[in-house]
Amino acid sequence: MDFIEVKAKTVDDAITEALVQLGTTSDQIEYEVIEKGSSGFLGFNSKPAVIRVRRKYTTEDQIRDFLSKVFQAMNMQVEIIIKNSSEDENVFDVELKGDEMGVLIGKRGQTLDSLQYLTNLAINKNSDNYVKVKLDTENYRKRRKDTLENLAKNIAYKVKRTKKPVSLEPMNPFERRVIHSALQNDRYVTTHSEGEEPYRHVVVTLKK
Repeated sequence: MDFIEVKAKTVDDAITEALVQLGTTSDQIEYEVIEKGSSGFLGFNSKPAVIRVRRKYTTEDQIRDFLSKVFQAMNMQVEIIIKNSSEDENVFDVELKGDEMGVLIGKRGQTLDSLQYLTNLAINKNSDNYVKVKLDTENYRKRRKDTLENLAKNIAYKVKRTKKPVSLEPMNPFERRVIHSALQNDRYVTTHSEGEEPYRHVVVTLKK
């Protein structure tokens, strides 16, 4: 956000006026004093205080700006809803809404994962503290997790029946964790990952 210039009798009055104009609190602005102001002699030749002020450029602002530029380049109208995680102040959950969200999800969520990866790179480039940005749309992450958990159970049943290991398709780290977690308490099968990224995949085998 660009600076605005505010004049008042004193610097404190100018700051107060700026807070009113920006609709925010003092901890959310940054400013510089252009002119301290003076009361003059008996009120004559008085000069107002002048400050340049703007809202602080927050992590939320950075996320919104980056994604807005991406969607503008893609010629897409997308509503960006950003929430700071209640459990960790360095985690931001971003919900994307629009008419063409299937394009953003891509095959097995690959486009959404790539956009999430690029967003994290952009936000952390000049950040002192690591920030994690999680993107989702149309509850895709939850639906994908449910699908993978069902897949894991079906594969486990097949391994028990045929007594032969089954290799799943390549998955990202999040998806592999879902498979491992879904079967970690199974008495008859075990899981492990094989291969190198991006072809790393889960293998389900009988326990010895």
